[in-house]
Amino acid sequence: MIALIFFSALLWDKAQAWGFKDGVLHNSIWLERAAGVYHRESRSGKYQLTYAEAKAVCEYEGGHLATYQQLEAARKIGFHVCAAGWMAKGRVGYPIVKAGANCGFGRTGIVDYGIRLNRSERWDAYCYNPNGKECGGVFTDSKHVFKSPGYPNEYENEQICYWHIRVKYGQRIHLQFLEFDVEDDTACMADFLEIYDSYDDINGFVGRFCGDELPDDIISTGNVMTLKFLSDSSVTAGGFQIRYVAVDMPSKSGDGKNTTSQGKANFLPGKFGIMPLESTYSEDA
Repeated sequence: MIALIFFSALLWDKAQAWGFKDGVLHNSIWLERAAGVYHRESRSGKYQLTYAEAKAVCEYEGGHLATYQQLEAARKIGFHVCAAGWMAKGRVGYPIVKAGANCGFGRTGIVDYGIRLNRSERWDAYCYNPNGKECGGVFTDSKHVFKSPGYPNEYENEQICYWHIRVKYGQRIHLQFLEFDVEDDTACMADFLEIYDSYDDINGFVGRFCGDELPDDIISTGNVMTLKFLSDSSVTAGGFQIRYVAVDMPSKSGDGKNTTSQGKANFLPGKFGIMPLESTYSEDA
């Protein structure tokens, strides 16, 4: 009986760490593990990695291919990527948070292609490395500052990093560039940072940035945003620091300010090139 009471108390203590907040399931240990899951693609583009190559990519970075359970844990806190990738044991799939007609067949969850008998098929990769969060991550806090890998030192060659931001429903994301120095290239084809007003890097393209001029602030149209950083095999630069703050949705139209960097030399605009800055907040990040 004493053992049963002790075990029940232990379970109750663990249960207190779990709970929903702003539509996101929180548990400190679980979130730490889930944050270690990230998506990788080949330097030559999407769907170019065999199983052996995908496994090698993850191991080269000090991790391993994510299990189905690890990918699902990350998905439950907002990790959404519309690209199929290898997982552990030769499984292929991808995580969907928000159902869409063009991704996930209109369903949420792990879109599971099962264990592939042909390990020469070419997909992307889902890696797991709880100690390698510097290059990318999943953020659900109301404010955060994140940096390019290695900052304040120069970033390395051949980096592919994804940051997924998800704030509570009814809010938008105010993105502010604090420092920015990425290899200068007129067409931003060498090293670049891409921003998407979306859960993934398929929809809602805002723009591609490079050079050393600070981009203007960007406001999302919803409660999610994705950033993708890529560096090629030569020439690096100082990197960047970026801050985001969750702001409430506006109740009326704004003043029409352009919150992106249209007109700047090293900027490739997307279809969401103009997003009015309609909200104010007290900046204490």
